Amino acid sequence: MSVFASHPILRLFASPQHLWRTVSLGLKSIWLNKLRSFLTALGVIFGVASVVAMLAIGEGASHEAQEQIRRLGSQNIILESVKPPDGQGSTGETRSMIIEYGLTMRDIQQIRQTVPGVSVVVPSRILTENIWNLDRSVDGQIMGVLPVYPEMRNRRVLQGRFFTDLEMNEKLPVCVLNETAASKLFPLSTPTGKSVRVKGYYYKIVGILEDEGQRVGTDGGPSSNNASAQLMLPYSTLMDQYGETFFRFRSGSFEAEKVEFHEAVVRVEDVNQVESRANAIRHLLAKNHKKEDWRIIVPVELLRQAERTKQIFSIVLGSIAAISLLVGGIGIMNIMLASVTERTREIGIRRAMGARQADIVLQFLVETVLLSGAGGIIGVVLGVSIPVAVEHFAGVTTVVKIWSPALAFLISVLTGIGFGIYPARRAARMNPVEALRHE
Repeated sequence: MSVFASHPILRLFASPQHLWRTVSLGLKSIWLNKLRSFLTALGVIFGVASVVAMLAIGEGASHEAQEQIRRLGSQNIILESVKPPDGQGSTGETRSMIIEYGLTMRDIQQIRQTVPGVSVVVPSRILTENIWNLDRSVDGQIMGVLPVYPEMRNRRVLQGRFFTDLEMNEKLPVCVLNETAASKLFPLSTPTGKSVRVKGYYYKIVGILEDEGQRVGTDGGPSSNNASAQLMLPYSTLMDQYGETFFRFRSGSFEAEKVEFHEAVVRVEDVNQVESRANAIRHLLAKNHKKEDWRIIVPVELLRQAERTKQIFSIVLGSIAAISLLVGGIGIMNIMLASVTERTREIGIRRAMGARQADIVLQFLVETVLLSGAGGIIGVVLGVSIPVAVEHFAGVTTVVKIWSPALAFLISVLTGIGFGIYPARRAARMNPVEALRHE
């Protein structure tokens, strides 16, 4: 016990009675100035709440982006046709023109034959038309795809099935709707087994595919050209009924587009070789196309970019929250300095009765820690509540990591200690005689 008695801080923790007495004095002092104590703790409360809430919202946004990228497939390379600017690629100078651009059969064959490590290449064609169920319609994407499309894009069949190779070879009029199209066209009934109409053609619905969500662009963000409603046909059926050239009528004129493939998904056998194979495909397409009418999306690259963005985002949000805590700490120091001045006579009496300088330091440190700790607890509760409210009312995904509330609370306590040391030491260094004379 003599070791503990040699240092007041150690003696505080060695004696539960001494610890409780010191905490009781601190609580009594805080309670006597309830409003001032609450206003002092507000800085810490908002600082801790902002730390927890900002990290949760940032983590949720990053999680959502990374999930969308993962759903594209870590072994996939996605190629897309991009329409050139107006005036490029047309075959004439009249208002009726045919625009030819995008991925070609030559591109697909060369990728299959010359790029090593490619296991499969799945091309598809897409056009935008109205999909009808009786008098109900929705504007959506009509996609000509292969039977392996759900596996390549990591999308589950929710009802029924996807069309088969036999239906593909026979060019049968069957289709699969995504969730959005099914809910809009058949809000009160099961669509499987029924038919929908597109430009005079009727297709039997054999299944419902889950929504893909927003397509991820080359910058890691969502692409704006992704229609919400989708109808998937066998590729051979779409080619047989619509041909190679798509016509779009406008007021006073029409526009025709000739695109062999709007999209192609390339799967690489080894995930470690995805980036090198993507570079090879870039060189091949750049050589085949005089204009940049194509785009390549590599989910692995986007995932790494998203992770780097998440780190930067977390640092920025953490810095903003740290400034809030700094302001809260300054507020605590300011109030404690005022409290030291107000309690000068009390400090003199305690010193006259035998209290050491370390005892005075402990008394004021306990008060600052209680203030900042209470503010930290309230801030954690508020910080966890904000993401829940944001997710409920705004529909934004938020993720509260277990370590973020604990870290925020620890920082609040350390803030109290750091900003409470100077007022405590100033109180302890007062001359007892002058302190007793203070009015």
